[in-house]
Amino acid sequence: MFFKKSKKDEREVDIKQLVKDCNLRHIAFIMDGNGRWAKRRSLPREAGHKVGAATFKKIVRYCGDIGIDTTTVYAFSTENWTRPKREVDSIMKLLDEYIKTAEDEDDENRVKYIFLGDKSALGEELANKCTFLEKMTSKYRRTLNIALNYGGRAEIVHAVNKALESGKTEITEQDISDNLYTASSPEPDLIVRTAGEVRTSNFLLWQSAYSEYYFTDVLWPDMNSDEVDKAVIDFSKRKRNFGGVKNA
Repeated sequence: MFFKKSKKDEREVDIKQLVKDCNLRHIAFIMDGNGRWAKRRSLPREAGHKVGAATFKKIVRYCGDIGIDTTTVYAFSTENWTRPKREVDSIMKLLDEYIKTAEDEDDENRVKYIFLGDKSALGEELANKCTFLEKMTSKYRRTLNIALNYGGRAEIVHAVNKALESGKTEITEQDISDNLYTASSPEPDLIVRTAGEVRTSNFLLWQSAYSEYYFTDVLWPDMNSDEVDKAVIDFSKRKRNFGGVKNA
């Protein structure tokens, strides 16, 4: 059982049951703060990304443990290529190492991996590794979406172009939804952003139309299961009317 105590009301909470009761199927994370975490410790930014990668693995596993079917993480945006080459190379190396680990731990994790974004910019070798992992794990139900070379605007353009290529002459909302990178996943119920920033940063723009947002000052490397619990508890108290009036 996943009993945790909320500091807000000092009561014991069964987080796994709460996830079920509030129908939290899909949680997404904007993993922000790796660089600031490193800077506060007088370390290079690459050190922050390394610790952040370890945190990512722990958080994703915990979300699965408490019954969340789909987790999405914002790993690398289309704009992140403008960062120093040393930092970008470090992130790509961490990704390569993670894919190898995911393959080795396939039987244990039992997670379907989907990479959101344009793989072509990653280089042929890394792009092929991403595609192989997707095919290798496609049989599983629980899903991890990794947004990589991803931008929400670019995704919408990509979806429209795919619909047009299929012969559509008039595009509907459903056509766009069906051609998004996340077409096989439910829309995110909850989006968590760390490090005190309060913006969407071009993340899941179409899918987040009715998502709930939770912002925390915690830097991503310091994120842990207790912080996830706080987000879940906060989400469970929201009233989601999706533009309508409850019990109308």
